[in-house]
Amino acid sequence: MESSSKLPLHLCHVHKLSIFINRTHIFIHSIALVFLLYYRASFFFFQDTTKAKATTLAWLLVFVSEIFLSFEWLLSQSFRWRPVSRTAFPERLPGDDKLPAVDVFICTADPEKEPTVGVMNTVLSAMAMDYPPEKLHVYLSDDGGAAVTLKGMREAWRFAKWWLPFCRRYGIKCRAPEAYFSVEELDADFGGSEFIQEREDIKEKYEVFKKRVRENATVGDTRSRLGRDHPAVIEVIQETSSDDAIQENETKSMPLLVYVSREKRPSHLHHFKAGALNVLLRVSSVISNSPYILGLDCDMHCHDPSSARQAMCFHLDPKISPSLAFVQFPQKFHNISNNDIYDSQLRSAFWLLWQGFDGVGGPSVSGTGYYIKRLSLCSNSIHEDGDPMKLRQSFGPSNEFIKSLQQNKKPDMLIHRKKALLNEAQLLASCAFENGTEWGEEVGFMYGSVLEDYLTGFRLHCKGWISVYCNPPRPQFLGSGTTNLDDFLVQGTRWTSGLVDVAISKFCPLIYGPLKTYTFVQSMCYAELALFPIFYFLPLWCFATLPQLCLLNGIPLYPEVSNSYFIVFSFIFLSSISKHLYEVLSTGFTFQHWINEQRIWMMKSVTSHLYGSVDAFMKKIGMREASFFPTNKVDDVEQLKRYNMGVFDFQTSILFLAPMAALVILNMASFAVGISRVIFLGELDKFFIQVFIPFYVILMNYPIVEGMLIRKDRGRIPPSVTLLSVIVSLIFYFLGSIIFM
Repeated sequence: MESSSKLPLHLCHVHKLSIFINRTHIFIHSIALVFLLYYRASFFFFQDTTKAKATTLAWLLVFVSEIFLSFEWLLSQSFRWRPVSRTAFPERLPGDDKLPAVDVFICTADPEKEPTVGVMNTVLSAMAMDYPPEKLHVYLSDDGGAAVTLKGMREAWRFAKWWLPFCRRYGIKCRAPEAYFSVEELDADFGGSEFIQEREDIKEKYEVFKKRVRENATVGDTRSRLGRDHPAVIEVIQETSSDDAIQENETKSMPLLVYVSREKRPSHLHHFKAGALNVLLRVSSVISNSPYILGLDCDMHCHDPSSARQAMCFHLDPKISPSLAFVQFPQKFHNISNNDIYDSQLRSAFWLLWQGFDGVGGPSVSGTGYYIKRLSLCSNSIHEDGDPMKLRQSFGPSNEFIKSLQQNKKPDMLIHRKKALLNEAQLLASCAFENGTEWGEEVGFMYGSVLEDYLTGFRLHCKGWISVYCNPPRPQFLGSGTTNLDDFLVQGTRWTSGLVDVAISKFCPLIYGPLKTYTFVQSMCYAELALFPIFYFLPLWCFATLPQLCLLNGIPLYPEVSNSYFIVFSFIFLSSISKHLYEVLSTGFTFQHWINEQRIWMMKSVTSHLYGSVDAFMKKIGMREASFFPTNKVDDVEQLKRYNMGVFDFQTSILFLAPMAALVILNMASFAVGISRVIFLGELDKFFIQVFIPFYVILMNYPIVEGMLIRKDRGRIPPSVTLLSVIVSLIFYFLGSIIFM
């Protein structure tokens, strides 16, 4: 035991081969970019003044776009500077009596888009984690204030009395009942008749549980009738339920389960998910006050019960614990098809970028699947001998909450104290509590962006905290990924808006972060995340229109094949796509997935990144209010069938379809004209690159061509949208002819 206690709780593996490959590529690619930019700049200093000056604008716009993409590429290399991976050894942890307590925060907002049965599966999986039950406390924030959610919590508590002992007795790995019972094969280690019989009994009870939850949804409301106007409701479910069918000792081995619906009034800002999390932070402080918090989305169930123990391997390491704010696990999804046409599993982020993020100071908070230290969210305003008045100014007028900040233990929940503490929790969940305080600005989860996770992580790193990224072989959490184009683009627009919110605020990572984060490279990582939507949508709109319009009007923008700079442009293109292909293949994915990522990058850049950036700028100048819509978790059967077949479903807004279709039509027209110029005028040498660009766009976006011209099913692009896109393309052409003639 003594030698075991001296073994490290975790190991960090530095990927030396990847570092060598990445830095070599950075060096060579950077030299090529310098030559490219020199070629562009030389046009303005050494151009032939006898040539038509109409080309100057086109060259200038292309030059600016190439500068934007070059700078974006440079920022993105920060993720590739020092990739690392980590291994945790939970078997080396101290005994259960020495483990710290954990509060679990689960957020839901709309029972119509986030079905109650699915939310309760996440709740049950959190309650069933492999962790001492007396040290586990599960909180559900219901921002919709729906009665069906509260009733679902009560039903989940009753079913948990059967489900938790079953999971513990047989060591079940997947502890979300829906996911567990959907697998036909029985666990390999449990083939006995007793296990099979008990499994069938629990399955029957689960079906009854689902039926009762759905009946509640039918009888009661599935959406809050009061919307943004309802009082706070806090209920400790454990105290209001009883079931004599289970032995008393098993009932006592249940984690605490708490329902929280904060007060919302139209006259008060509610700050979306960040506001809900801050209410949970305050309410939990007077009920359980655990030093660590697990944040989960309502559709992200615990797929492996050991995640808390794995996180503690880092939080309990004395070498990094004092400065460690959180441990981030990757987001992974159970409903992703093999083809994954929408890149819903976010391969680039969770298989590649976050490893590099970890190597330079740690990743950002990623919305779900993180174990964060409570102290890190409140430490900026806490002092050992803090002035009570200053603490009240920072944290609000709650003596019980301020008392919880100064003691790292569970509050006294004796009978005579329970009612008083629950009344205090009602105050902490009121919509006016934060008025005049530092909540969302200096303490708690940060306001100012619908992406509270990104901004909170950035502020923590600027305060000197670090984080780690842990990606075990078995996914610790599994959620529902987007499986249709509409949800995917809407989600991308919302994320873009949140990122650009930060980019154009005082917390812009390039300005606020360089002298405050753990490393300068870490600031570059944050800057890339905040700025990439802007640095993508502007250049891609340019490259999807300008070379094509100039080709239609006979204006060359690129060096001829016989020109030595043709090699530079060709090298940069091949270097970029081959490095991307290498990263896709090296992370275990396929060539088809590389094509999907290229296509989705183009689609999102001209739609989601454009609209999200415009939305952020409009909020900045006060032209519209911030809004948040949860991603739909209800699958449409036909759309899901097309997704699994690898067929695009274009049943989305015309605001998304029209730009994509119009740009593809413009590229088809320019490619046809380019081919005719090559055949009849022999201008292959002069226009090779400008003919290749629309060819590449058409090739990568063939599903759009198919959706306009070939398909006849409901998922095609409607003929009316195609006609509108043709008109838009003609407008582009006539404007180009006027400008570049």
